[in-house]
Amino acid sequence: MSQALFVSLPATDREHLESLIKKGIGSARVQNRARILLLADRTQGQARTQHQVAEAALCCALTVGKVCRRYVQEGIEAALSEKPRPGKAPKITGDVEARLVSLACSAPPDGAARWTLQLLADNLVELTDLDSISPVAVHKRLKKTH
Repeated sequence: MSQALFVSLPATDREHLESLIKKGIGSARVQNRARILLLADRTQGQARTQHQVAEAALCCALTVGKVCRRYVQEGIEAALSEKPRPGKAPKITGDVEARLVSLACSAPPDGAARWTLQLLADNLVELTDLDSISPVAVHKRLKKTH
């Protein structure tokens, strides 16, 4: 049995978790994590194993271990919420977006009848400190700003 599975919920945490489930507050993931913690609680007299909790909560035993470990180490809010997922920061930030919109609203360059996505991307690279930007990224950002 994992050390993280020895979860002892104080009365306040137990009431909070039960109210989350009864009221249906939060996403399905949050409710499932609350169920896991309630099932893994040792203060109610039942000593369930990690696999028994996983079967009862209809999830993987690894998930049970992670949720219980996060509760023991970091507290109830950390156990219920997700950690931010890694990802690349967007290239087009607020000031770059403002420059893109003003560029798209301006007159097209000489020799072009209108702005194309490739022309916008090339000019945006020239005007900002971006190394490169794809026409698809320009299209997505312009689509968001209408």
